Amino acid sequence: MAKKNSGKSEGSATIALNRKARHDFFIEDRFEAGLVLEGWEVKSLREGRAQLSESYVLMRNGEAWLFGAHVTPLSTASTHIHPDPTRTRKLLLKRSELSRLIGAVERKGYTLVPLALYWKRGRAKLEIGLAKGKKEYDKRATDKERDWQRERGRILKSR
Repeated sequence: MAKKNSGKSEGSATIALNRKARHDFFIEDRFEAGLVLEGWEVKSLREGRAQLSESYVLMRNGEAWLFGAHVTPLSTASTHIHPDPTRTRKLLLKRSELSRLIGAVERKGYTLVPLALYWKRGRAKLEIGLAKGKKEYDKRATDKERDWQRERGRILKSR
């Protein structure tokens, strides 16, 4: 008999990562948000054609919006629409999460940074980080600490 499919997809659930965000910011807290997408965007995300490197999240009128995320349209998608790869996308969050984020961003000076785009139960989700910006010396200290940990691992492994 044929083996049943376990429900897991063949590829990874992660669509895109924003590695630069962890280098430029101290991530204090993380939130998971849904995305309002069009059909062609879902097809492109299934192919893994998304970039978060230059994107950011803004709060407007009590709602969260994703700006600057690039979703490359597929050439085989519908011909009667004209896709905009960098359009503004609405983020779906609970009211309590929105009010907490609005307070942190407006009063405490935090920044909202997209960290990862991934699939969860067939839906595209965006991980948002509540972050504070790093200074140049903080970035150097982080690099120095990472290099030391790597070197320490090498030393301990060789013994």
